[in-house]
Formats: sequence, structure tokens, C-alpha cells
Amino acid sequence: MTLPDRVAALHVEIESVERERLSLAVSSEFTRVTTVVRLAGGGVEGVGEDVTYDGRLHEPERSPEPPGVAAFGGTLGELSEVLEGVDLYGGPIEMESQRQYRRWAWESAALDLALRQANVGLGDVVERQATPLSFVASTRIDPRSLEPLVSWVRLYPTLRFKLDPTGEWDEALVERIDGLVGVDVVDLKGQYKGTVVDNAPSARLYRLAAEAFPEAWIEDPNLEDDPEAAAALDRYRERITWDAPIHSIADVDALPFPPRTLNVKPSRFGSLPALFTFYETCEERGISLYGGGQFELGPGRGHIQHLASIFHADSPNDVAPGEFNAPPREGLPESPLAPSQIRHVLGTHA
Repeated sequence: MTLPDRVAALHVEIESVERERLSLAVSSEFTRVTTVVRLAGGGVEGVGEDVTYDGRLHEPERSPEPPGVAAFGGTLGELSEVLEGVDLYGGPIEMESQRQYRRWAWESAALDLALRQANVGLGDVVERQATPLSFVASTRIDPRSLEPLVSWVRLYPTLRFKLDPTGEWDEALVERIDGLVGVDVVDLKGQYKGTVVDNAPSARLYRLAAEAFPEAWIEDPNLEDDPEAAAALDRYRERITWDAPIHSIADVDALPFPPRTLNVKPSRFGSLPALFTFYETCEERGISLYGGGQFELGPGRGHIQHLASIFHADSPNDVAPGEFNAPPREGLPESPLAPSQIRHVLGTHA
């Protein structure tokens, strides 16, 4: 039986549906909003998290309950078929690439509920054991002070990082960074086109990042719009990895060359069949994976940590506990994270 078939065969009984809105004021300009989906049945509860970024889309009028979910009884594969093609936003959204985020909330909650009703963990079903989870901290830095890197490394000397190079970076800066912390991924943000984090392609910046951190993966360059920037990375193709474009195996097949590794964000896949087909196909092709987060505020962070601990625990997973999104402080869990430290697993703890 294939990996997606094992998951699809799980039976779930849904008796009630509840939703809870979470919010966090990140700055005066941005409040992060997510919605927790709670599905109950048989005396237990399963949860998922909708990580749609536009806070307005979490309002009731833009968040209709999908028909056929309340009082559903059947397999997870059948539930996924019910959700196929359903408009979960009640109309158009600005970024169609995010349309799968809400579906993932419902399907992951159903998976969690099905596992708890069967009194098993996800590892039992996919026949893989959760192991200690390596994670990195992801941040942008102040080029003048190197904050918050300086504060993080003072508190956690072994903490490793995923960093976002910008046009301000120069050779002196990367030398200071290299002498201070270990860098596992440099995220060029070249594939978030038309967003506030989009980074214009630059031959100088691409070459600088690749040469300064020779062991780091090079994530999401823009190889389409600037021939000189693309040429600067020709010799580093084996280190190039992708994040924003990856929503399915079809997206992997459409890449300009076969990747050695990829960033996997479960919410981007939407459905359980799509995600577990991706895991299985990448394993068959020898493509390694590392996890990425979506600024989850609730159980979604634990879910992606749990998936990473099962499928790619030793990678530079950008799934650090949510406290690493706040200013540095003492007393946080360190990498690797034991499976028992993950607060919201899918199903039960082993």
C-alpha cells in the first residue's frame, strides 16, 4: 500500500465543528491572524490551522464552513474528495497560490481526529518513527549591529540559522556573520514575486551569498528575469533549492533542473493525498527535504514539526518553536527537539 493510500484509508467520524480565531500584533502595520479548526467526534478532538495571510479572509463572511464536513463519516480519502473543488473563501482572493492553505486546515484537523479516534500516532500509520528534530532559526538582521544574531548566539551558542540576504549585504558583513554563527540556508526570496518580501535578482548578491557560505543551501533564486544573476549561480546548481514554487509534484517536474533538496510547507499542498504523494515521490527520487513554517500561531506549528520529525528530522528545518519569532530570551527549547517536546502532534504521542 502506498503512503498516501495508508493515510487515505483512515476512518473518521465528525460530530461537530468549531473554529477559533487567533491574532498576534507583530507591528503597528501588521497583525498576524490565523484560524484553528476543531473537529470533534467519539469523545476526542482533532485540530488544524488555517494560515491564510490576509486577515480579512478570516472574517466569517469570507470563511464559510465547507458543505459535507459536519456530520461526515467515512475515510480521509473520501473527505478529501468532498473538499475537492469547494470554494473555501467564498469568492476570489488576491493570491491564488494561497488557496490551499484553508483546505489544509480542514484536512489536517480530520487527520488528527482520525488518528485520535484510532488511538494511534501518524508514525504508526506511515510506518516511520519520529526522531529528534533539528531546526534552524530564520531571521533578517540589522547590518549595523548584527541583531538579533548577536543576542541569539549569546544565549544559544549552537543555534544555526536560515538568513535572508538583501541588497545591503557586502563582503565585510558576511565575514562578520560567518565568524559569528553557522548558516545552513540563504533564502534569496526571488520567487515571492509581487510581495513585500520579494528580492530583486542581483548577480553581485547571489555570488556573494553563494561564496560566503559554501555549505549552505541557496533557496529561491530568480533565474528567469536577470541572465547575469542566473549565470552567477551556474556553478552552484547542486546547492540550489526551492520553496515558494513548490505546491505539488508537478511543480517539481517544472523546475529548470532536478533538485537535490526542497523546502516542504504542508499547507501549500492543501490535501492529504497531495502532501503524502509528494513525500513518497521525493523519497523515490532521492530528493531530500527540509521543513518550512507559515508563521503559525496555534497547533499548525506542532503539526509541521511532527511531520518533519517523521520524514526529514536531520535537515535544516525552518520550524523552530514559535518563541523564536519573538525577541531573544532565555529558557527556550534547543535543537534537536525531542518528539515528546512537540506540543501538537498529529494523533497521539508514541
